[in-house]
Amino acid sequence: MPDSSQNKAGSADDAALAARLVAGDHALADQLLAELRQSRLLNQVAEAVNGPGGLDAILPRLVSLMATALDADRATLFLHDAEARQLFSRVASDSGVLEIRIPENGGIAGAVFRSGKAERIDDAYADTRFNRAVDQSTGYKTKTILAAPVLAADGRTVGVVQLLNKAGGPFTETDQDQTLSMARQAASALEKAWLHEQLERAKQDETKLLEMAEWVSSELDLDRLLSRVGDATMELLDCERATIFVLDPDKNELVSRVASGGNVKEIRIPTSAGVAGAAFMSHKIDNVPDAYADPRFNQAVDKATGFNTRSILAAPILDRNGASVGVVQALNKRGGPFGPDEERRVRAFSSQLAVALQNAQLFSDVLSLKNYNEGILKSLSNGVVTLDADGALVKANESAERILGFDLAKASNAPREADTLFGAHNEWILKSIDYVTRTGADDYHADADFGLADGTKVSVNLTVSPLRGVKDEPLGCVLAFEDITSEKRVRGAMSRYMAKEVVDRLLETNTMALGGEAVEATVLFSDIRRFTSLAEGMSAQGVVELLNEYFTDMVEVIFKRGGVLDKYIGDAIMAVFGAPIATGRHADDAMATATDMKLALAKLNTRRIERGQEPIDIGIGLATGEVLSGSIGSEKRLEYTVIGDSVNLASRMEGATKHYGAGILLSETTVAALKDDHLIRPVDLIRVKGRETPVEMFEALDHAAKLEGD
Repeated sequence: MPDSSQNKAGSADDAALAARLVAGDHALADQLLAELRQSRLLNQVAEAVNGPGGLDAILPRLVSLMATALDADRATLFLHDAEARQLFSRVASDSGVLEIRIPENGGIAGAVFRSGKAERIDDAYADTRFNRAVDQSTGYKTKTILAAPVLAADGRTVGVVQLLNKAGGPFTETDQDQTLSMARQAASALEKAWLHEQLERAKQDETKLLEMAEWVSSELDLDRLLSRVGDATMELLDCERATIFVLDPDKNELVSRVASGGNVKEIRIPTSAGVAGAAFMSHKIDNVPDAYADPRFNQAVDKATGFNTRSILAAPILDRNGASVGVVQALNKRGGPFGPDEERRVRAFSSQLAVALQNAQLFSDVLSLKNYNEGILKSLSNGVVTLDADGALVKANESAERILGFDLAKASNAPREADTLFGAHNEWILKSIDYVTRTGADDYHADADFGLADGTKVSVNLTVSPLRGVKDEPLGCVLAFEDITSEKRVRGAMSRYMAKEVVDRLLETNTMALGGEAVEATVLFSDIRRFTSLAEGMSAQGVVELLNEYFTDMVEVIFKRGGVLDKYIGDAIMAVFGAPIATGRHADDAMATATDMKLALAKLNTRRIERGQEPIDIGIGLATGEVLSGSIGSEKRLEYTVIGDSVNLASRMEGATKHYGAGILLSETTVAALKDDHLIRPVDLIRVKGRETPVEMFEALDHAAKLEGD
């Protein structure tokens, strides 16, 4: 607490100051007025930097205040990006906030940053450090410049203030002092805002990268992977275009696939061509701020497409051994050239891509083997029997049981060797199996008589084909029995997609003719969770065996409820209820199927655990609405399918199960179509492309209650 002598001294000083003002001391009055203005100005600076918003809001407010206070025509405030070794500023533009970056030692601003001392330049064009090109490109005439460092409390230079063209003449020493004071006042808040922005950006980047890594690791279709990665790259880097190139080692080319007119178009370039090729060959990120100034850039592409490439960022995709397996190329960063932040993001993302590309390629190899087997099945009709390398039964479909007259359930408890299954009356089949096993060649028998156990005969066409793995190792053989009658051929082809009862009705009504009709149906999508990571720890044969066992159990459940198997999509299943034959209970049938699939999965997992294998989980999505149901193709070959918004919505429902940790999600349209009581609960609203209003999602819990009861 001040003593009385200090109070008396302060009062005396105040009295003396008042006496001088009353006496007309104009110099003192001017001094006090200047100090008052300076105090008010610094308060305004504090309000500007401590106001709402981040740097994008603070910088324009502060720059406007400085320009007004010093009667400058223009003002720019640069902050230092230590990681990039650059000075950056942000200005408002028609397309949003534009970021301008210069080297930390570039021009007059760079010189002031390095020296930490203010400079006044009365003739900008007489200073060799001034870049006239900026004036020439904008038509602006820079005459005078005041550049002052933004000094932190500890004396560090954290930025530079640059003022242009003071009204009425050059900048004065008073202007310089005032600018330095304002800069000091703002320094701490600016530095904190920049740090906060960096931290927030790092959090957002981490979140985005985690989200992207999750779906990248789960996507197994290469074309879909490349398309989604391109879209994700544009979002991650905030750029106009992005292309993912993958190495074709056989042709030593970089290949990209893009959608064009409903088809997938391939783009191929040599591995050493352009900026992408340079990044691929060097194994390093290549950042080109001005594409047309780089001789590696092919300007002919822009001329042909009408696109204007400004900046390029190309990053190699490196595998775990450090070898290039592709390139991520991004064009035209919005708001300026690509910077260190974008380089850091694409480097982190590309490391995830390498694993995803290898997984997709592995799954493609697995599908090649599966497609080989599917090709055999599709070339035949009706009964299919598979034998392992020892000649024991692995699987026989219902048509085989019907044609050949044996009960698979009984065969499972009896010897399963071929000679026992086919009996003494069919020695020709045993010889055919032996021939195929020894030679590895197909063996075909036309219009052969197959002897049944009751002594009757069935006329069949039989093809015996070797079953081989990805490494061409023998796995056994496939026997395809075809009934000669045309009705049975048609029945066999259609039975791959739907239950026998549905096939019978379709054949009676001839509904499967070329064309389609609009019907209300419920679409079901299911997908195996974490299939990629599961497949990585398995052999190709193991993956095929898993898929075959899983698809077999799930399709039987779908057929049981009158569903139609539309297609397999990788490890996903698409099924339809209510089309092509209307039932009036398609929503309940689909709901019951989803529940039964979960119950069947529990039994499958029990078998897998008993075999020492990892259990699997699936997500299921349902959506109801009008679809176009019919056959697409030619009179000689038709593919039954459904098309419509509900197909996309069901897929979105299935995809959302991962995010919400739900087993079965159904749309509000399916809930509205249900006739029976089911255990469901609302989950969330989801926005779907092409719809103006969000769609409400519900979780089905019937299966959980049944599993808990068991």
